[in-house]
Amino acid sequence: MNITTRLKMMSFMQYFIWGSWLVTLGSWMINTLHFTGSDVGMVYSSKGLAAIIMPSLVGIIADKWLRAERAYLLCHLICAAALCYAAQVNEPGLMFWVMLVNAMAFMPTIALSNTISYSCLEQAGLDTVTHFPPVRVYGTLGFIIAMWTISLMGLELSNIQLYIAAGSSLALALYALTLPSIPVARKKASQTLASKLGLNAFVLFRQPRMAVFFLFAMLLGAVLQITNTFGSPFLHDFARNPAYANSFIVNYPSILLSVSQMSEVFFILTIPYFLQRFGIKTVMLMSMLAWMLRFGLFAFGDPSATGVVLLMMSMIVYGCAFDFFNISGSVFVEQEVSADIRASAQGLFMTMVNGVGAYVGAILSGMAVDYFSVEGVKDWQTIWLVFAAYALVLTVVFYFCFNYRHSPKNSGLSTVTH
Repeated sequence: MNITTRLKMMSFMQYFIWGSWLVTLGSWMINTLHFTGSDVGMVYSSKGLAAIIMPSLVGIIADKWLRAERAYLLCHLICAAALCYAAQVNEPGLMFWVMLVNAMAFMPTIALSNTISYSCLEQAGLDTVTHFPPVRVYGTLGFIIAMWTISLMGLELSNIQLYIAAGSSLALALYALTLPSIPVARKKASQTLASKLGLNAFVLFRQPRMAVFFLFAMLLGAVLQITNTFGSPFLHDFARNPAYANSFIVNYPSILLSVSQMSEVFFILTIPYFLQRFGIKTVMLMSMLAWMLRFGLFAFGDPSATGVVLLMMSMIVYGCAFDFFNISGSVFVEQEVSADIRASAQGLFMTMVNGVGAYVGAILSGMAVDYFSVEGVKDWQTIWLVFAAYALVLTVVFYFCFNYRHSPKNSGLSTVTH
């Protein structure tokens, strides 16, 4: 079995685990365990809290002391145990702590899976810009298949979803034993204090272009959190209108939302072309404009014949919005850093997006939704237009702040201009 096939299997299982519970866990907690909305929000906040620290910390360990595939194995073993225990919990406070343990182990595996893929492709003499996106697309397929599996098996309100995720984590941990060895960085005779502590990746903030990149990674991470948090409640709220109460969108909002992940599959495969043709700056700008369209189309979409078209278009542009930022950003970080800080740099990127960005996005977007709500009724059109304006402002500021010149000869990335 060639290395790309093996990496595709790893990517598929990585995101199958997440898709098994991420979308449906809230429904189980509310409808079966009778948790309040605040309880569910507290449990889900564990992801952002864990992502602030753990990806960078585990990345440092993988760079300095423990081979990446071994760190990956240990993390998934912890996930398997935590998810299995979570399936037996019925108290909100304990559920938060158990899912925090799971998040502390799982969030680093996203960056580690990228690190393993890049290193293996490099060892095989393959171009990462060309070969990584087709590997990563199997992760999106895994997420979609897991989500549909849980739904079609009628497990959305059952703890079986957590047992399936736990079993998948255990299987992936065992699979990690078969992955190629990822060498840790060689110790140098003369090392700075930052190097000894494994903080090399944070030195990237001293480079203006990387500081700007990570800042906007955080700001776009906030945008991603907005759509993840409020997309489903928005669609459910159409039930307030008698004309839409029994519509397909109100009854099966997750199926419509899954089109967003399906769109990712297409756009991931276009990343090599767009990076090589236009470079990272233009690709990031495309992502920000796509986020603006995502929210703008939400603002005017509804379950009517015309409105459904707008909602479907919003799902389609999500693929561009997510992939052209998240996946292309990961490729950019890989190209910009040296091999001895590869894992910690990927961990830092994950921290800015899914940690700080997710936490800030959850708080500020929640405040915005409450501000435009009257007696529990949300003015969704205004809310989405505010979020669209935010994405537009990011686009304009990024255009003037990120000074980068594209060079097609450099694998679709770029050279610095000062």
